[in-house]
Amino acid sequence: MHAYRTHNCGALRLSDVGANVRLSGWVHRVRDHGGLLFIDLRDHFGLTQIVVDPDSPAFATAERLRAESVIRIDGPVKQRTDDTVNANLPTGQVEIFATDIEVLGAAAELPMPVFGDQEYPEETRLQYRFLDLRRERLHANIMKRQDIIWSIRQRMREAGFFEFQTPILTASSPEGARDFLVPSRLHPGKFYALPQAPQQFKQLIMIAGFDRYFQIAPCFRDEDARADRSPGEFYQLDVEMSFVTQDDVFAAIEPVLRGLFVEFANGKPVSENFPRIPYAEAISKYGTDKPDLRNPIEMQDVTAHFDGSGFKVFAGQIAADPKVRVWAIPAPKGGSRAFCDRMNAWAQSEGQPGLGYIFFREGEGAGPVAKNIGPERTEAIRAQLGLSDGDAVFFTCGDPKKFASFAGAARTRIGTDLELVETGKFEFCWIVDFPMFEWDEEQKKVDFSHNPFSMPQGGLEALEAAKSDDELLAIKAYQYDIVCNGIELSSGAIRNHKPEIMQKAFAIAGYKQADLEEKFGGMLRALQYGAPPHGGIAPGIDRIVMLLCGEENLREVVMFPMNQRAEDLLMGAPGEVTPRHLRELHIRLNLPSE
Repeated sequence: MHAYRTHNCGALRLSDVGANVRLSGWVHRVRDHGGLLFIDLRDHFGLTQIVVDPDSPAFATAERLRAESVIRIDGPVKQRTDDTVNANLPTGQVEIFATDIEVLGAAAELPMPVFGDQEYPEETRLQYRFLDLRRERLHANIMKRQDIIWSIRQRMREAGFFEFQTPILTASSPEGARDFLVPSRLHPGKFYALPQAPQQFKQLIMIAGFDRYFQIAPCFRDEDARADRSPGEFYQLDVEMSFVTQDDVFAAIEPVLRGLFVEFANGKPVSENFPRIPYAEAISKYGTDKPDLRNPIEMQDVTAHFDGSGFKVFAGQIAADPKVRVWAIPAPKGGSRAFCDRMNAWAQSEGQPGLGYIFFREGEGAGPVAKNIGPERTEAIRAQLGLSDGDAVFFTCGDPKKFASFAGAARTRIGTDLELVETGKFEFCWIVDFPMFEWDEEQKKVDFSHNPFSMPQGGLEALEAAKSDDELLAIKAYQYDIVCNGIELSSGAIRNHKPEIMQKAFAIAGYKQADLEEKFGGMLRALQYGAPPHGGIAPGIDRIVMLLCGEENLREVVMFPMNQRAEDLLMGAPGEVTPRHLRELHIRLNLPSE
């Protein structure tokens, strides 16, 4: 007989009744039923019930067992009586009568129980992550994650992509976040950077002639944590394709993502089509470039109905500044003063002066706004938005660049509170036509808005034709995001494959030729030796798994996550190093004063 097991804890069935078997696993829990001890024995594969009666030579050992101790048991398999069958377990028709128990690894008193699904503080869960991962939900999430990744690999290979690995130690690159730097011992005073993404390498792979690349790529960014973003590191499905247009990228990726979600969505509906929404339209309709299309609310511009109206708070702003707009946020079935007052109070809690509103009843609008603008303008707003009795509408006023995110948050709040959001399905969309540049208010200059290696729409001619900052900011790029249920899964772009366009675009963003050659010399040289038109995308693996597992925090689908302060509480990272190590790296600490 094997030293530890003849079967795993999820394998035994009625056909095994009468066999003498050996199992090893963790003590999930021990129950005392009037002298008989019942042990639920658990391993990676499942759970089997062990029975120990007082006459068994194993009874004395069983009485002393602690939860989560690792044990080996021997004994015959017996059929459970009809009234004790557990239909929820694959092994629920049998049990083992233990004749021998050996403790292979005793467990100390637990800082948190594994049995059950109680919530515990993040600090405890991460410090004892090896215990946290034994819990059923997390174990299932991690196994689903590896199934999803396996499916992605198969789908990408079937679509004609090849998997290549790119370097981890590389040069710093402006991907929009801070780099993690690694000091070089052999080159004093110089540093490697961990890749924020394999952006330049995957483009170089295309320039080298490999045509279609993918990788489940680790990425490293020194940025603050969020519920949908792991601090420090994350994984993405990195993809690049040669001789493609934007449409070709979409055509390649949509079947992969849709098929993946259909496979793992547990029957939830998945978008048949992925609508394409221009960035400007997404902002004006949804207040965000990451819209949740399960929420049916679409905002509209109603500035004309307030221009010159009796509602002086809005009319005065419109008259004073041509940039001022009034956006309406419909609230179907929200037409009660109580709900409107609740939304107004919420707006004030968000640091806003309030939230104007009209609610409709008995064929007319009610509330202070309706009273001030009059029945004709109120009716025009109602007709434009298609509202009826029992509905309401809320208003934001000002420069849309400053209030759009708040309006989007209000749309989300209304949709959630009124239960308009169709949960239980996956709605995808593409956000397209991102601006190539944006205004950096801190540095008072034009900068890249999305990805510096993107192709501007109109090419070099568009860059050279722009004679002012406003004209530069109006240039769009072949850049796109894919969004699912309000979560950005990926950014992507058709790349700039011509050196003269790259030089011009970086010059506009304030890079001197010497800076360009120093930071991106490899890419610039590569473009000068025959680069194909190419483009790609990089959906986030962690976010995909989070959606498919029905979780709201990446911590629940990442095996060993850091906390919100980018600390690994289990391994004690980041940690101090010895003076000798620092000397080897030619580094002297300059710590901030307390």
